[in-house]
Amino acid sequence: MKKLFLNKLHLVLALVVFSLVSCEKENDDITLDQEQATATVETLKAALVAPTSQELPKAVGDQINDSKANLALYANSGIEIAEVKVLGTISSEATLNLSKEVVSGSESVVASGDLTQPNSITTGKLKNVYTGNELVEVQRNIQEVVTNEVNVNDQVLEITWNIQNQKVKTLCFYNNDGIVWDNVIGGLIISTDVTIDDSESFDTQSRLSSRWRSLTWTANWLWGSKRGEMGAKITIYYSGSTVSSTDRSDWAYISLGKAKSESKTTKNSGSYGKIQYALGLCTPVGSLSFNSSNFTVSFSGLGSNVVANGTITLYP
Repeated sequence: MKKLFLNKLHLVLALVVFSLVSCEKENDDITLDQEQATATVETLKAALVAPTSQELPKAVGDQINDSKANLALYANSGIEIAEVKVLGTISSEATLNLSKEVVSGSESVVASGDLTQPNSITTGKLKNVYTGNELVEVQRNIQEVVTNEVNVNDQVLEITWNIQNQKVKTLCFYNNDGIVWDNVIGGLIISTDVTIDDSESFDTQSRLSSRWRSLTWTANWLWGSKRGEMGAKITIYYSGSTVSSTDRSDWAYISLGKAKSESKTTKNSGSYGKIQYALGLCTPVGSLSFNSSNFTVSFSGLGSNVVANGTITLYP
């Protein structure tokens, strides 16, 4: 009995030691990741051409100030810009590649969501927000954005954020025309309510009246200017109370993101006209797909997005 007790005790002690070793290894891995990320950032800072002043181009200064104002307006987001610091200029392809490595690294901070919908906002280090294949895809998407949009001679700004009462930092790329990319700024949008426009006219030659209606959704940058738009429009041609034909159009576009639009006519003539639409906008880390069987656009991932699926019916 005593020997059995000692064997069980040794087993328990072995499990405790194993658990402690596992925890220590996990903590060591986390610390190593952080140290490597810090070393890479410091290497990048050293590779940049040092700035001669902390003055920002007017366009960039205005965008930062307007972003601060909008973040204050939507205070429920829990995001604030605490400080900005000019780090320097990208002077070579090697420095550009290093910049790409830093902003897509698993330790870099990202954000996504719509400021008008606080529950949609997600923030954190890449490795904490995404895992597995999703993490790899998001990192690839960020690298693609930097490859396509950031150039040698662009400048780098370090933004200190207060996110949920924690101080974090991101690298913001810019030029004289404005901000090019930042993982937090680029991942957030401010959407507007759908805009409905109507108009009608009469063609004296065909003796037909026409009437149209459009629905438009807009996604704005953090500083307030338009980033993207999507919409659908129906036009009916009629005489008296009878529709002879129905036209349709759709559109979707966004800066630094993905867009998709589809529409079809479901009732061309008779007592009314009707179309169906499927629309979507999203930031680069997300994905949009169109399902032709149920005629809908859907979003996947954790990026910011605006999706609308529906119909428009118009009577004479």
